[in-house]
Amino acid sequence: MTPVSNGRPVTPASPGSLRRMAVTLPLVLALSACGGHVKGVMQPLDLAAEPRGNAVVDMLVATSRQPSDNPATLFSGERSALPSITDVAVSIPSGKVRAAGTVQWPKKLPPNPETDFAVVRVQPLATAQQGRDWVHRHASGGHAMVFIHGFNNTYEDSVFRFAQIVHDSGADVTPILFTWPSRAKVFDYNYDKESTNYSRTALEMTLKALVEDKNIKDITILAHSMGTWLAMESIRQMAIRDGSLPKKIENVILASPDIDVDVFSRQWSELGDRKPNFTIFVSQDDRALALSRYISGDVQRLGQINPAEEPYRTKLENAGITVVDLTKVKSTDRLNHGKFAESPQIVQLIGQRLVTGQTLTDSDIGVGDGITAIVAGTVNTVGKVAATTVATPVDLLSGNIRPLPKKKPADSGATFQSESAPLN
Repeated sequence: MTPVSNGRPVTPASPGSLRRMAVTLPLVLALSACGGHVKGVMQPLDLAAEPRGNAVVDMLVATSRQPSDNPATLFSGERSALPSITDVAVSIPSGKVRAAGTVQWPKKLPPNPETDFAVVRVQPLATAQQGRDWVHRHASGGHAMVFIHGFNNTYEDSVFRFAQIVHDSGADVTPILFTWPSRAKVFDYNYDKESTNYSRTALEMTLKALVEDKNIKDITILAHSMGTWLAMESIRQMAIRDGSLPKKIENVILASPDIDVDVFSRQWSELGDRKPNFTIFVSQDDRALALSRYISGDVQRLGQINPAEEPYRTKLENAGITVVDLTKVKSTDRLNHGKFAESPQIVQLIGQRLVTGQTLTDSDIGVGDGITAIVAGTVNTVGKVAATTVATPVDLLSGNIRPLPKKKPADSGATFQSESAPLN
């Protein structure tokens, strides 16, 4: 007998649907449990002096979010046609009360700067010139780091996480945060994804402003999760618009990238002949990316690949992409999605080596630490190889490699090179 509900026949779920539900439901519940901290921490503390031992991280925050008109949150998860820039400073308690890789969220408001991360300055900047003046005052060493957060992040989530990364990495950089309109709700995944598409030009303009600033010598892009999609789309758009990427964009670091491997292949190839140093942090036990894969057509996510397996290893090596595998690294994150920021060793590698353009070697990564790397070479080496062996575009990871005739697209100015030898 066919089951009936409200007078209508009910179609039984297929075994495949039941299996998918059994897998995805626990992941959705785990995601929903994240971010259960105090909200509304952006109201600056009025402190006469910082507690002894505290560090203060100054950052310039660019956003495509809608202002919230609430000083406790500053910006909402809705989209704004006009970007905003804000000077933000975060106080970080001393190492005596916090471990590297952690964000000390206050248990109640106002925060206690002796034990908690606390915002100590918020200054909206009304003009582009004010933004340039800020960069000039903070252009330490001429290295700029631009961080793009991932899915399910509020404005304050991204501010505190970036403050932790900058502090724990010891990076001598000008910190720039780009935060896009995430509603920070698990079931708004598609809204967040469309918000990254909405924000591509705003991020591109932020990068161009840094490229044109004489105080900045080089730029490192550090993107996490869904933010890696935004980063790749923005630099791809920039490369197509201008014919190539600016030389100042030297490093692109993708942490737990929530990108379909086939799509990344195309994005990477369309960056043109001159590509930055690419480093990718992956983990096969990333549960957030497992959920993303299920709701995205069951196509492998870049952040979950095993770089030691073929065809990935050979194609990554030929492309000159360094992949660091964090699968064996223990994490306090139940989803294993933020290991790059929680691992003191990895955060320090970002700050002390990758930001300055140094390529990782096998001796930098210890197997005893649970970390392994596929070190793929340098951009200079890849540039020499690309002239004879690498097709553009090439399906780098999926294995769908095909030769293309040499031609120049009318809308981009990028030169496509023909392939004289396969990558496998």
